[in-house]
Formats: sequence, C-alpha cells, structure tokens
Amino acid sequence: MKIFVEMAKCENHGQCAISAPNNFELDSDGNLRYQESFGEEDLHDIEDAIDSCPLQAISLDRDPTYA
Repeated sequence: MKIFVEMAKCENHGQCAISAPNNFELDSDGNLRYQESFGEEDLHDIEDAIDSCPLQAISLDRDPTYA
C-alpha cells in the first residue's frame, strides 16, 4: 500500500500531520510533505489522517504490487 495525496485538493490544514506525524508534516513554508510508503505499524494512524482530512484529499492505493 502507498499513501496518495491529491495535492490540487490539499489546502495544508495539517490535520494529517497531527494524526500521523511519522508520515505527514508541514514544512517551514506550511506545505504538506509526506512519505508514500509506510510500515504496517503506521496503518492505524494513516487511516486516522485520511478520516481527519477536511477536504478528503488523502487515500490509500491498495495495489498489492506495493510490498
């Protein structure tokens, strides 16, 4: 699985960075930065980040070829 963020929708509210700080952050300019790949131990936090996004700009690509 990989994280996908529709950057055209993202308004950098930062809720994802609060929910899943290991995977999302706002840089010094306030722009979202994230890691597409993640470990299974972060899945719950990432799911919380997806739910907390006010614009629903975050999703998981569940393609099984991403090991």
